[in-house]
Amino acid sequence: MIAFTNDGVQEAAGYFFSRPGDLLREVWNSVAGAYSALFQGSVYNFRRPSFAAGIKPLTETLTFATPLIMAGLGVALGFRVGMFNIGGRGQMLIAAALGGWVGFAVDLPYGLHMVAALVAGVLGGALWGGIVGLLKARTGAHEVITTIMLNYVAFYLVSYLLREGFLKTPGSNNPKSPATKATAVFPDLLGSTYSLHFGFILAIAATIFTWWLLSRSNLGFQFRAVGLNPHAARVAGISVKRIYVYAMLFSGGLIGLAGINQVLGTTTSGFGAGLDSGIGFDAITVALLGRSKPWGVFAAGILFGAFKAGGFSMQAAEGVPIDIVLVVQSLIVLFIAAPPLVRAIFRLPAPGSAPRRALPNVSQEVAAK
Repeated sequence: MIAFTNDGVQEAAGYFFSRPGDLLREVWNSVAGAYSALFQGSVYNFRRPSFAAGIKPLTETLTFATPLIMAGLGVALGFRVGMFNIGGRGQMLIAAALGGWVGFAVDLPYGLHMVAALVAGVLGGALWGGIVGLLKARTGAHEVITTIMLNYVAFYLVSYLLREGFLKTPGSNNPKSPATKATAVFPDLLGSTYSLHFGFILAIAATIFTWWLLSRSNLGFQFRAVGLNPHAARVAGISVKRIYVYAMLFSGGLIGLAGINQVLGTTTSGFGAGLDSGIGFDAITVALLGRSKPWGVFAAGILFGAFKAGGFSMQAAEGVPIDIVLVVQSLIVLFIAAPPLVRAIFRLPAPGSAPRRALPNVSQEVAAK
């Protein structure tokens, strides 16, 4: 795809039969240049004069990865319970609205102000996700439908609040909130030269918490039991309806943490209704790639953060369309979904499953007797 979109490759292809070596050379130069630019834009730029300057792309990758990890953990937790939470956009917006309001409208001391805004944002995301769990538990409404609907409700609600409500900047017609107060802004981890902030520490803490919740807690055992077989879990005495509500509360809270991360760490000058920037949907891909396991989601989030950071560098340095990054992400989802699809079509056993026991040959046994 990189070669097909390169002008030099297209020009050399016009006289391929007279000078085929030119085409191969242009293909190599375009692909090698694109991957070199991707590496320099996401990991380390060896053209910078010092190590401190060269490592800046890695901090950009971690900054892009932070909300993806948080939201991916929320989606993965829902997957482990057998629920498909695609309401990340709405949960991020509600979290940003509540936490952002605390961040710019409330006067509190440094540290306490940041904690208060964090708590408000996480509670906002948990509340918006809990509505989905409650509807599924009480009425049986499918979470895919309700999360999609609540995405639109949250978007238009926040848009209205930014124009006419308590999120509007006084004296401005621009649908954008006021800037977050300095007492609520996340501190920088490596100084003002880099964009990496305290949100990345929160992403690590959220990963550890989700791992402990799913692997070491009694509630996590119930989550996994319901996800594997809700009917068997109900027979074992687990309240499946209650688990649905709890799961969506935790899932929405983790995704809400991604929303408040944007307000207090990345977009501190004020936010609009497009705050999520597709993070809510990218989190689904991150959770799939991470196999719904906390540390797998963490690694997948960093990979996708590198795609985002390096994609801009590829476009600027080599003219590679940024849309190729989206195509690569889509192919990742396809390759993840393909093995179960192939096994279902050809009725193949799952990896690691016990081989089917051969049936005894009755006629040979009778003849032997």
